[in-house]
Amino acid sequence: MYPYEGNSKVSIDPSSIPNFGGQPDPQPGSAGNVVIPDQDLVKQLLEQMELKYVVDEEGDLAAPWEEFRTYFMFRGEEDQQIFAVRTFYDRPYSIEDKPQLHEALDDWNRRTLWPKVYTHTHDDGTVRLIGEAQMLIGLGVGLEHFVSSTVSWVRASIEFEKWILEALGLEKDAESTDDDGDGED
Repeated sequence: MYPYEGNSKVSIDPSSIPNFGGQPDPQPGSAGNVVIPDQDLVKQLLEQMELKYVVDEEGDLAAPWEEFRTYFMFRGEEDQQIFAVRTFYDRPYSIEDKPQLHEALDDWNRRTLWPKVYTHTHDDGTVRLIGEAQMLIGLGVGLEHFVSSTVSWVRASIEFEKWILEALGLEKDAESTDDDGDGED
């Protein structure tokens, strides 16, 4: 059996969580524990990362930011189960923006491993961006690999928001909406 199954608690070593402020501290190599991740493990990881989260009406975990929401989802059956981190970016684009968006997204997807980002056009013609990374977890995965991948995916989702604004020349627009006139940074 695996050291972590369902309701059991596995302590996540805080030193294994990469530092968002810079380069992660080097860790000595080790095979680590094999786990079958579940929502409780992700909640524990989000708490250790000091990220707020909610559970939506479908039972998925979501971490909300001002301009996007990141969901942590488990899909599939037993040995084929997939863990997906999917980010929904809130900034609306018009259908006319789609060619420029595709050009920028092609550049991002060519240069980076994750998240892979694509467009979604709503019935009203509004275009939104969605980023996604996935991991097959059904037969178990190394705890350190799961933690470092999940943290890296969250970090990359945050970085993508900054990158796309810069790539589309919208960073000044974002700064003006962030300025609420209270003089705080």
